[in-house]
Amino acid sequence: MSENLISPQQENKNPLANWYRQPKVYVKLPSKGKFYPQGALDVSANEEYAVYAMTAKDELMFKTPDALLSGQSTVEVLKSCIPAIQDPWQMPSIDLDFCLIAIRIATYGEMMEVTSTCPHCEAQNNYDVDLNNWLQVFNGFEFEDQVVVDPLLVTIRPYSYKEMTRTSIRTLEQQKIFGIINDENISDEEKIEKFGNSFVKITELTVDIIADCITKIETPNGISTDKSQIKDFINNSSKEVFDKISTHVTGIKDKLELKASNVKCGECEKEFLMPITMDQSNFFAVKS
Repeated sequence: MSENLISPQQENKNPLANWYRQPKVYVKLPSKGKFYPQGALDVSANEEYAVYAMTAKDELMFKTPDALLSGQSTVEVLKSCIPAIQDPWQMPSIDLDFCLIAIRIATYGEMMEVTSTCPHCEAQNNYDVDLNNWLQVFNGFEFEDQVVVDPLLVTIRPYSYKEMTRTSIRTLEQQKIFGIINDENISDEEKIEKFGNSFVKITELTVDIIADCITKIETPNGISTDKSQIKDFINNSSKEVFDKISTHVTGIKDKLELKASNVKCGECEKEFLMPITMDQSNFFAVKS
């Protein structure tokens, strides 16, 4: 008799659950799971993470301009398609584009059609790009978490997605102020003041984020991991020291860009370099 009993869990299970989407691909993160705060990543023992195709709701998220700007749409899609990333706001920047490419592959396949205008004859051409080539760029990447600023050894982490978004939003907000240059109702003195305040805010934000990315500084006299001490150091260091640390942190993006491809125009048959960019608003747009 007991063999026929049905548990509450079985009773409440959706009979359609067997037809839910399944993982399409498994990937190893460029960060190898490092740099995630406690609870931000459900760490895999074999370092492989399941990637699901986007749902219809996920696709709509990438068509919402305000959600794209705030970063919220990206966060929701990442949680939906790579459930192991439990807090995408905290994910390191070196994993972000890699994960979005993997999601696109899981949803639409490995090939992506790109339209490019020939610089010689201005004809528009369509080309197929193999996204696996982009993944290989990430797979061969090794993040160097230390910078030597003689006699100091500075240990750093990559930007988090939240920090990236914060920087982008603040920069856009400040760029709007530049539009006042065409406003004849504002005096030259007020324009100069607004420009000055704008640059100060952008500079302060940049310095704060670089300081936050430093986790430890080793000196001949000892080691400091105190965030307030590190921030004081950054605020009082020379331009050369700041630039060396900043370039190391911000230069990661350049190393992970897919190089321009050499293609031939279908009209004039001349060759040109076709850049490939990852603007999320069109990266996930599939031509019908």
